[in-house]
Formats: sequence, structure tokens, C-alpha cells
Amino acid sequence: MFYRHPAARILRSRAAVHLPRTLFHVSATRAALKRFKLADIGEGITECEVIKWNVKPSTPINSFDPLCEVQSDKASVEITSPFDGIVKDLLVQEGQVAKVGQDLCTIEVADDDPAAAEAPEPAPSEQSASSSAGYGTPPEPVQPSHPPADAGKAEHHSTPQPQPRRPHPLDPNVPPEARAHQLSSAGKDVLATPSVRHYARQHGVDLSLLAPGSGKHGRVEKRDVDAFLQRGSAQGVHAQESAAPAAHHVSSEKEITVELSRTRWSMWKAMEKSLAIPQFTCSTSLDLTELHNLMPHLNAHIPAHYLPPSARPSPSAQVVSPSAFYAPPSPPEVPPESHYTKLTYLPVLLKTLARAMRDWPLFRASLSADAPSEPGGAGGKPQLTIRPHADISVALSTPTGLYTPTLRAVDAQPVYALAAELRRLAHRGRQVPCALTPADMPRRGGTVSVSNVGGVGAVESATPVLVPGGGVAIVAIGRAKWVWDVDRRPEGERRLKVGVSWTADHRVVEGAELVAFIEAWRSWVESPQRLIADGI
Repeated sequence: MFYRHPAARILRSRAAVHLPRTLFHVSATRAALKRFKLADIGEGITECEVIKWNVKPSTPINSFDPLCEVQSDKASVEITSPFDGIVKDLLVQEGQVAKVGQDLCTIEVADDDPAAAEAPEPAPSEQSASSSAGYGTPPEPVQPSHPPADAGKAEHHSTPQPQPRRPHPLDPNVPPEARAHQLSSAGKDVLATPSVRHYARQHGVDLSLLAPGSGKHGRVEKRDVDAFLQRGSAQGVHAQESAAPAAHHVSSEKEITVELSRTRWSMWKAMEKSLAIPQFTCSTSLDLTELHNLMPHLNAHIPAHYLPPSARPSPSAQVVSPSAFYAPPSPPEVPPESHYTKLTYLPVLLKTLARAMRDWPLFRASLSADAPSEPGGAGGKPQLTIRPHADISVALSTPTGLYTPTLRAVDAQPVYALAAELRRLAHRGRQVPCALTPADMPRRGGTVSVSNVGGVGAVESATPVLVPGGGVAIVAIGRAKWVWDVDRRPEGERRLKVGVSWTADHRVVEGAELVAFIEAWRSWVESPQRLIADGI
């Protein structure tokens, strides 16, 4: 008769006979909330901006699944989930900055710890009341991990939803119709890489019209966007074209307040710090005529592994194979984005600059990290660390801002390898978000920086700015042009010349030393045949 009574009546009855706990065995799965923190990704990075969440609250996630993408001052990094569970809350919204060690989100995971399954100790008042009755208080039932439906609705109405981020109005790669189309939420849940999304925005294509795509798991690929553009879908294209003029007209009538991106904010702070460095500047021109005459020979003998597969010579064209006796070592693997068919002046100029830096240890030196940054600061006298090779940083303008990736040991690399590395860095920098990694931009950058402003416009000279951590000197290279030169011969001759503008840290580099170093570089540029004996 006793076991026929409902359990609720037994628990409520104070006069009931005491039952041993062994008759009631509760086996319930406990859920624990894990707080996922922003880890230290190295290179002295202390904070990152969350640029994209790959998950939403109340969605399941597995270990090593993409969780979010963050961007630091140097590169963007994809962070994966360390747990299997359900995403509960996103503590940092897109566009917000998180410090290292700050909570990014909470993930509900199954707690398999036996100790966690034990009932919590009752309060002292509850213990006294229970002991007076002569039996222990039964364990409280496990609360459900998900809130009730009404509570979810109330929380939904009380918590404001974050506004979607708009494209940067100063980005020339984003057309006005794409910025207007960004306000809509269509295509947000379509599976596609950031580069494909940017490519679709440039052409005004709604990714939701292409889902599912031809890629893995229905991912929309670039070929899907190209096929859509070729078909010329009247419904999608005309609707977007008709909506774009109205949105553009409305935005042109009002002022727009734009918050600086993280990369531009870093440039802002670096430019302010550059005012503390006394800088010495000078400009001159280099004669590229001999190098121009040498370029056809260099282009005619580009190694096959640097060429695209379609431009490589056929192995069947060789009458006698060099591997008939013994197979030669395989050439280094070159990624497709590093392939090229024509050599430019920049890799040769970098090679000759590195050769001059090898003769001038001062331009292979960098200020030590423990050197005082201000007069009278802590520590002893500043020290210079001379590196064994010439490390050169290259200024790279990208859709997300200005970056300075570093080419290591330029003096030890051939010209063809430098050209391939420049192609790879330019390809990664053009990705949205920027695909450059901390390995491409180490904390200790080059001792000399190069800005190829001539590749942007018809610039003859400039005044580059040297920032802290940018080495001991920086040079801006203009655009080469043919001029009539009467310095060599009284009757004059046609020569190809390029303007170069230098800025050096006057705290460690004297003006005469900078001029002498430029003349050493000139001797290599204007006589490129010297590289043959030195090993090109």
C-alpha cells in the first residue's frame, strides 16, 4: 500500500515513515556553462575586434568548428570551438573590441563529472528544519537548461538587437548599391567564404538567390556568382538596380559619420608617435636604363615552377632529359597565387637594396626592445641590434587598411623568389577580411621599409613618414619615366629614371651616412650586371 501513494504526497507528509535514500535514485544529466575566453594569439597582441560570428545563440556546435573571426592590428584569425555543446550567449558583438582573456561567449556542455551530479548542500536553516523532522531533505529536481517560452519572449523584447555593420563608405572597392544592399538581411545565413561575399557585393548579387551553391555542403563559390551574372537574372538584377538609385539619393543628402576601422585607428596612433622621432629626408633619382635592357633576358628565363601551369614548357619538348641519369631535386612548392609570367622592377630594386644593406650594417640594425623610448626614460643608453641578413618591410595598401608585411633575408633570396613572395603577399592583402597572418607581419619587422607609391600614380617624389618599430629608414619609390639626360653626354640621350625619397631616424643615422648609403644602392641599381658575379 505504501508504494501506491503518489511521490508528492510522501514528500509533503511530515508524519510519513522515514524512507532510506537508496529507494530514490536520481540519474539526470547536468549541463554546465563554459565561458570561452579570447586567448593570446601571440606577437604582442592585447586586443582584437570581432568581425564575424559563425554561430548564433541556441545553436549546436562541435569541437574545432569555426566559432568566430577576429582581427588584430596585423591580421585576421579564425577561432574554433574547444567544446561540444550549445552556444548560449554571444558576449561580444560584431564590431566590438575584446581584450585578451575577456569572455567571448558561453557554451552549454554536458557535465560528466560525478561530483557535479551530487545534490548541493542545504542551507543551515534547512538543515535544522530537516533534522527536527527526523529525515533528510530530498534533492531538488534539476532545473531545465533552456528557459521557458514566455521568459525567452520577454528577454527577446527587453534586450535590443545589435545593428548590422555597414561597409566602410571610404572603401573604393565597395560600390554604393552594395552598401545600400548591405542593410538588408538577405543572404546572411548563406554558406560562403568572406572573399565570395565581397565579390558578390561588388557585383550587386544577392547570395540568397544562389543557395545552395555548387561547393561542399552547399557552399556558394565564385563560379556560382559568375554563372549568375552571365545568365543575367532579370528578377534579381532589375530589383537591385531599381532600389540602388533611391538608396544612393537618400544617402547623398545627409552627412555620414564613420568610425575609423581598427587598422586606420592603429595608423592614427602610429602617426602620432612618429612625431617623437627626429627625421632626416632627402630625394634623388636612379637610372634604370641598364636594368630596363636586362629585363627581357630575366623574363625569358623565369624558372618553370614560378610560371602558371599553362605557361610552362612541355617536358616532351626536350630531346634529352636531364633526369635520364639521375633525377634532380624537385623545385620548391609555389602556391598558385605566387605564379607570374613577367618580372617587374621592384624585386630587382629590393635585391639591390639588400645588397647595399649587407655592406652597411647600420641599415641592418634595429633599436633594442629595452631601449628607452623617451629622453630620461628608464634603462641605460639605447642599443642597436645588428641582424645577419637584410629584412625589408613593404607597405601594402589593402581594402581593410595599410599593412607592412616583412620579407626576411632578402639578400639571400633570388630575384625570382622575391617576385613570387610579393605576389603572394599582395594576393592575401586583397582578401576581405585581410588574409595576412602574424607570420607575414612579425612583431620585429624590417630594418628598412619600402613604399612603392609609383605603382599607384605618376608620382616622382614623396616624403615618407618613419613610425616607431618601422626600422631605421624608409624609402618611397616613384614611377619610372623616360627623360632627356644631358649629364652624361653634351648632346644628351634618352634615359629611364625613377625618383626615390628617403627618410631616416636622425637619432641613429647621420645625414651623411644616409646619402652615402643611397650612393651605394645606386652603384648596384645602375650597374645590375654586378649581380651576376654576386649571384643573382
